[in-house]
This record gives sequence, C-alpha cells and structure tokens, in this order.
Amino acid sequence: MAGAKNHDYHILPPSIWPLFGSMSALVMAMGAIMWMHPDAMPAGGGWIFLIGVAGVLFTMFSWWSNVIAEAHAGDHTPVVQLHLRYGMILFIASEVMFFVGWFWAFFDFSLFPSELAPIEGMFPSKGIEVMNAFELPLLNTLILLCSGTTVTWAHHALIHGDREGLKKGLWCTVILGALFSCIQAYEYMHAPFPFGGSPYSSAFYMATGFHGFHVLVGTIFLVVNLVRAYKGDFTPRQHFGFEAAAWYWHFVDVVWLFLFAAIYVWGGWGAPIHGG
Repeated sequence: MAGAKNHDYHILPPSIWPLFGSMSALVMAMGAIMWMHPDAMPAGGGWIFLIGVAGVLFTMFSWWSNVIAEAHAGDHTPVVQLHLRYGMILFIASEVMFFVGWFWAFFDFSLFPSELAPIEGMFPSKGIEVMNAFELPLLNTLILLCSGTTVTWAHHALIHGDREGLKKGLWCTVILGALFSCIQAYEYMHAPFPFGGSPYSSAFYMATGFHGFHVLVGTIFLVVNLVRAYKGDFTPRQHFGFEAAAWYWHFVDVVWLFLFAAIYVWGGWGAPIHGG
C-alpha cells in the first residue's frame, strides 16, 4: 500500500525551529560582540544580545516540547530511542573536548611557566594567594558526589516503578545542585584574586566558571524532569529525557573531580593559602 510505514524510524515533518534557532543564535552573537565593543560598534548591543537569548530559549522550549509530544504519540520506537542516546553521547563527548581545552591551558601555564615572562617562571604568579582546597572546594566536591548518588536513586526508583522515589531523588539532586552554585558564587565573591591579571586566575575562572555554568544547565535540566515526573511522563521502559539528564549530571560530577584534583589541590600546591 502506497504511503504505508514499514520501518521503525520517525520521519519528521517540516519544522521552523532549526532556522529560527540559528537566526536567534546569530542575533545573540552579534549583540554580544556589539556589547563587548561599545567604542567601535553602534549602541544597543546589550538589548540585541537579550533578544537573541530570548529567541534561543524560545527555540529550545518549543523544539523540545515537540520532542516530548512525539514521545507521547508513540513515535519514539526502540530504534529512535537508540539514536537519541547516540546523539546525547556525542553531545557529552563534545562537551568533554571543551574542558580538555581549559585543562590544556592550565597545565601549559603550570608546567611551562618560564615561557611566560609576566609570571617570572612561577605558577601561581608571585604574590597570588590561592584558595584552601580543603574548605569550600572540598565541601562542594562532597555535595556533587552526594548529588550523583541521589540522581542514581531517582533512576533506580523510576526503573522499578517507584514514582515517589523518583520525585524525592530528583528533589534532592536539584537542591544539592542549587547549593553547589550558591557556594561557588560565595567563593567567587570572596576570592583572593580577580578575574584576569595573571595566567593562574584566568585559567582558574575559565575552567571552574565554565563548569559552574554546566551545573546551572544541569540543574535546569533536572527541574524540567521533575516537572515531567509530576505530570507522569516517564515509564520504566521509556524515559530517555530523564536518562539524558542523569548522564549529563554524572558528566558534570566527573569533570568536577578532575577540576578539584588538578586546579584546587595540585594547581595551588606550595603557594600561599589565603587566610592561612
């Protein structure tokens, strides 16, 4: 019969969101450039940037709403779910490479300081006091490790049909993620060195700040899944949205362990500790 579906793939209808999202990203980038170069660009860059951000957020909300609707319609067959998992794995792999860049910069500065004249062959630079790795950074490490446990609890509860356990595990994870962000913000406000001014501070803030942004994104990701859990969206056999959020959160946890060991502990070894 002509037009009959004889495969497990989902053929998407035409969608405006790829074009709308790419145009919004372009507006956001142009606005950011204008905002950061006010002397060489026309005024209003900040507003253009915010318009672009609003467009990107609207695209994300609308596009992912369509994906959820497809799941409810039964379009996410086992083959489609497998490919969604492949896509998430590739996305996380691309995020890993972002962090490889920050780690590369940090180790290049620290292992070859003689190449950088302003730091006089020392890393951290002379006069910089580092944070005590075994105070707030260690506390945040324990918080993230606990959050990895609670999101695993939620996943285990979902697989076994325990919806209350799913909700409680997600609530705990969201609260721990928000607590981590608050502590990191406090740490930044009381940091003994400013952003920029030395290779150590630049590498420190870029690596930890980029991770902090990922924690915020992951927390929002989990909040969306918590709302969906209350709406009864997930089943033990079909819950890719939750799985993607859990994978992302575990990725954030693992990256922080490397950041804590490399930047806080090893990177500040032998340097004067602030308040010590």
